Amino acid sequence: MIEKGISIKNYFTNSSQYKKNIITVRKFFKSLLREIKEKKIPQIDSYKKDYKLDFSKKTIKKFSKYKNIIVIGTGGSILGARSIYSFLKKKIKKKVFFFDNLDENLHFIYKNIKNKNNACYIIISKSGNTLETISNFSLILSNKLLNNKLIIITKNSNNALIEMAKKKNAEIIFHKDIISGRYSVLSEVGMFPAKLMGLNINNFKNLKTLIKNKKFIHSLIESVAAIYTLHSNKINNSVIFNYDTSLNNLGLWYQQLVSESLGKNGKGIHTTLAIGPRDQHSLLQLYVDGPKDKFFTFFNSSEKNNFKLSKKNLPTKYKFLGKKNINDIINSQCEAVKNIFRLKKIPFREITFYKKKESQLGAIFTFFVLETILLSRLMKVNPFNQPGVEEVKIKTKKILLK
Repeated sequence: MIEKGISIKNYFTNSSQYKKNIITVRKFFKSLLREIKEKKIPQIDSYKKDYKLDFSKKTIKKFSKYKNIIVIGTGGSILGARSIYSFLKKKIKKKVFFFDNLDENLHFIYKNIKNKNNACYIIISKSGNTLETISNFSLILSNKLLNNKLIIITKNSNNALIEMAKKKNAEIIFHKDIISGRYSVLSEVGMFPAKLMGLNINNFKNLKTLIKNKKFIHSLIESVAAIYTLHSNKINNSVIFNYDTSLNNLGLWYQQLVSESLGKNGKGIHTTLAIGPRDQHSLLQLYVDGPKDKFFTFFNSSEKNNFKLSKKNLPTKYKFLGKKNINDIINSQCEAVKNIFRLKKIPFREITFYKKKESQLGAIFTFFVLETILLSRLMKVNPFNQPGVEEVKIKTKKILLK
């Protein structure tokens, strides 16, 4: 286990090329460790327990009384908080609503949220000028319910969100400019909403402990070497096959992390999300018998629920399902797919969560971030910029100004 409560098993590849890449990745990892210790990678400083967050106990106390939290953002500004909420929802007693895309129905969706009097609003944009966030914020800006209930998380600059915040006398939490959205989940962007959800935010941050954990390091090096080996052999399509709906948003967070960090200079890994067992009835045929240009990461958990099938309601041929837990059925379907993949030598790894606590989620955030940074060094790309995204933003603004 890479952390108590998380297991990663690698069935990607065992080729001679992979074994050579293991040696190379170990060297890169040692170099990365030195840089972390020497604080040369500020983009991941927030993964350490000693990272100083830009909000006070007073601010937390002021907004913790609200039972509803409404979060507006897009991309990395919101995916982390959304992953936290869905992963730990059973622990959270509040309702959290996320608006992360432009939608003409937003006004009506927002209007139908019950008990808005008992809600606070978190608006997140690192730049403070994100078009989608500004547009969605403007739809509710005139609402009198915002008074004394509004928090803006953005960088310290003369930006549009700061301008709007001052007009509404909003609380402002500053986002460090050096940390891009996809690496910001354990910074103010994810930790302030998590704190309001009643979670222990200190338990998410275990970077220094994890990089001393031999099992964590071993799994990390294995995964990076295997993915790079597959990438070198033109197998560049990564599919997250998720069999626990509470992990869907974690999959989407991972998708952005990999896509924006590695997709440069004609290189990259195309990451998509499939939902099991539903997508066994749409995509599985392609995965099993289609082109062998994909590798898979199975997400699952050992979590049990009380939803059992009754023999009385089952046809004769399906009486064997009687008293079966829904999770038992889901897990058997997941295991069947993995058995077929082994048989057909389709590369995959499985990540199983035996516990759902802050430390487990923090560990997998850390694992994937380090994995991505190591892959970027092997692929010789900058994992921290996003020139293609910025280019589209500029073009969009030009079109709207016509």
